[in-house]
Order: sequence, then structure tokens, then C-alpha cells
Amino acid sequence: MSFRSGVNGRLAGLLVACAIGTGGASCAALAANTAATAATSEHGVTADTILLGQSAALTGPTAVLGKQMNSGARLYFDHINQQGGIHGRKIRLEALDDYYEPEPAAKNTKKLIEEDRVFALFGYVGTPTSQAALPLAIQAKVPFFGPYTGAQSLREPRSRYVFHVRAGYNEETAAILRQIQTTGLKRVAVVYNEDAYGKAGLDGLERALKAAPDSGVQIVAREPVVRNTTEIGDAMQGSMKAKPDAVVMISAYRTAGAFVKEALRRGYNGQFYNVSFVGTQALANEVGAQGSGVIISQVMPHPGNATLPVVREYLRLLQAAGKPSEFDYASIEGFIAAKTFTEGLRRAGKDLTREKLVSALESMRNYDLGGFIVNFTPENHVGSKFVEMTIINSKGQVIR
Repeated sequence: MSFRSGVNGRLAGLLVACAIGTGGASCAALAANTAATAATSEHGVTADTILLGQSAALTGPTAVLGKQMNSGARLYFDHINQQGGIHGRKIRLEALDDYYEPEPAAKNTKKLIEEDRVFALFGYVGTPTSQAALPLAIQAKVPFFGPYTGAQSLREPRSRYVFHVRAGYNEETAAILRQIQTTGLKRVAVVYNEDAYGKAGLDGLERALKAAPDSGVQIVAREPVVRNTTEIGDAMQGSMKAKPDAVVMISAYRTAGAFVKEALRRGYNGQFYNVSFVGTQALANEVGAQGSGVIISQVMPHPGNATLPVVREYLRLLQAAGKPSEFDYASIEGFIAAKTFTEGLRRAGKDLTREKLVSALESMRNYDLGGFIVNFTPENHVGSKFVEMTIINSKGQVIR
């Protein structure tokens, strides 16, 4: 049963009771509710609820990313709901599993928009999945907020209804290139998902190299791998044959972890780099102490960095939820995206519409969430350019 049909069914029953005089005090409540609902006929909004929709990998080889993004968002939304919600409305997030595959993501999006009639789409996970969903959201004028992807193709051209919280892969790969230059490495192999995500990361690195013609760094191998698998044989052979000083991986944790372990088994002693989508903690779990020295670019603050107010809030709410050890980069990204979105809802006011939400988000100029700044304007829908590097240490821990 959809959100709207369930509400309508209960409302119909109460209308009958009122008509025959048996509704009692509920009829007065109905009158108040009807007036409140009439004030906003927007899909996914009732007098007491705002319905959001998410499509993400909740099962399969990339499930950790989807589950953690969802968990972090729910942590913040639950906190807000416990305080009474936003303008008297509680936030409900409906999540559907797409296995990190584009076709299910498109089907989920169509269902969320047309059947469930969500107010907005939130926290999609992945480039190919977001790419499949985005045209549907834009066509329906449904806000598409805070996807867990840094692909430039989802950011350009800018759409009124699409907002990104995180920095893009262009910023991440530029930071990786600067790190490579600093360490004096010259020959780079790129191992990338043969999909929109992998190609976006490869394109970002190539753009960074074009912008730094005197870097002395060159790509000596470009090796694709199949999404959601650990089939790395061909990519391993091609990249190792090129004798790279460093390997930049644009993949998720299972594939990247398998590559690192096999390369080390073969005696490779160069440097490994990954962009944030790899799933930092999941990768660290995959490679353990073997992964000592693997570098990952990040677009969110370290989830254990309690010097930042937003991280302290995140850790405090995890503790209160009985999950003190579940801090994670994907989880804090969901948390920060939810916190940002909630501020947009607050600014949009009680008479909530999608257009008012968009205008409210665009008013968030240099908004400080607690040590993490988000800057949206009518001309800019990418909230942050923050990037920093982390490394897996000899204990398999991720440190800054």
C-alpha cells in the first residue's frame, strides 16, 4: 500500500463516521487536519509527515555503502522526529534496494515518484544508479538531494532540482594527483569500474593531468573491471605489465580489496590510491593490516574526529542509539546530508512545497553544520569542495 492510499483509506473511514454522527471528537480533529492538508497539497506531505524516497544497494557486493548511507540519514531524521519533527511534521525515509544496478534504480525511482508519491528523493548511492534515476526526477520536478556520488555528469548541466552535498570526483582526483606529485611518483595505472562511476573518476584524473602539464605524471595503463565482482585478472595483468609507481582505483571495496591483495601477493610495492566511493571502512576491513599505506581521498570529515561539533553530535547520537562503534564515512555522509536537508525543510516553512524547498536550499550560503560548511546558491548546487586524504595504517585503521 502506498503512503497516500493508506492515508486516504483511513480518511475515508473517518469521513463516513462523521457523516453518520459517530465520529465524536475525531471529527473536530478531522476538520483541523483537513485545513492543514489543504494548506499544502504537495505529494508526500501531510499534516504530520514528510515522505522521502531512497534507492540504494541494500543487498549484494556493495550493500555496506547503501546500508551505512541510509543508517546515517535515519540517525539524524530519528533525532529530529523525537523532537517533534519540522513544523510539526516527522520525516519518513522509504528505502528500496537496487543492488547498485541502474535498471532496478530506475524502476525504484518510478515507483517512488508515481506510486508512493514521495516529496523528494534523498541519498541515492552510486553514479550509474543516480544517472538512471535523475532524468525521471527532473522530469517530474522532484528534488533529488545528496546522492553518494561525485560524478560530474550528474552536476553539469546544473538542474534546479538536483543538490549535491559532497565534493566531486574532479576535486578528489585533483587532490590525489597533488599527492602523487608530492611523493615524486611518475607512472600511474588506473583501475576503474567499467561503468559511469569508473569513467567519471578516470575522466577526473585525466582532467587534473591536463590542468597540470608540468607534473611529470603520466597514465601508463587504463584497466577496466566489472562492477560488483572481484574479477580482476585482466586488469591486474595489464596494470602490472605497465610497471606503475602507483595504482589509482575507481571502484568499490570488494573489487579494490581483491586487487590490492592480489597485487601485494605478486610482489607489487607501489602506492595504492582510492576515491571516497570505495567505502573506506569496508575496504579497510577487506584488506586489514595488508592494506597498510593504502590512501583514500575523503569528502566528509573523519567520523571519529570529535574536535568538530557536527562529528560530536553524530557520535553522541550513535551512542544514544546503542551503536557507538558503527561510525563510518558513508554513515556520516548520510547524517550530514540529512542535517543539511532538514535545514532546508525548516527554512521552507510550514506551507511546504517542492519549489519552496528548492528556494530554501538555495538560501543556504556558507551554512555551518558544525565545522562542515555547505554553500548553496541559485547558481551553485554543489554544497562542498572539501577533500582530505586518509591512509590505512599497520593496524588496518583509517587515519588522517
